[in-house]
Amino acid sequence: MFTGIVQKIGSVEVKELTEAGISLKVQVDKAFLEGIEVGASIAVNGVCLTVVTFDESSVSFDVIPETLRVTNLEEVSVNANVNLERSLKFGDEVGGHILSGHISCKAPGELVKTESETELVIKCPDEWINYILLKGYVSINGASLTVAKKSDESFSVFLIPETLHATNLSEVESGDLLNIEIDQATYAAVKAAESKIEQN
Repeated sequence: MFTGIVQKIGSVEVKELTEAGISLKVQVDKAFLEGIEVGASIAVNGVCLTVVTFDESSVSFDVIPETLRVTNLEEVSVNANVNLERSLKFGDEVGGHILSGHISCKAPGELVKTESETELVIKCPDEWINYILLKGYVSINGASLTVAKKSDESFSVFLIPETLHATNLSEVESGDLLNIEIDQATYAAVKAAESKIEQN
């Protein structure tokens, strides 16, 4: 489990094909890896991955084809920045909202900047747009954000300076695919409402 508060930005050092998918090695600040163990869970762009190996300045993961299919990890390149979060421990503060690290879909984004604000517009797939609610939570590349606008085909969030500084969302170029995790409480509520409507 995760909270959607990105703790560090890492840099992809190695990305190579394997028989099981790809091996991803991410360079990151030494302090982020303090106390880490093989088998631990780390969210990489919001994707829950298992630590395979690590040293003082990097950590490696195996990414299977199914994960590559539903996330943007297939698109990330060497030297690309990725958002990182260690798994939630009992007693930790939940600053964002509870995330599973299981991505719902990947969707293209675009930054719209004015003098006073930065808006991130996401063109959401049809099968997921109904689970996006105004003022509800959504995770984008592992960052917990609040939905500010919604249409039949897209939704928007506004990024404060701290979010732009602490995540890779400041680097989004038009059409870049972003990992979206729908808030599970919202998903359950919408599913329950749909079931009740069908029964009537």
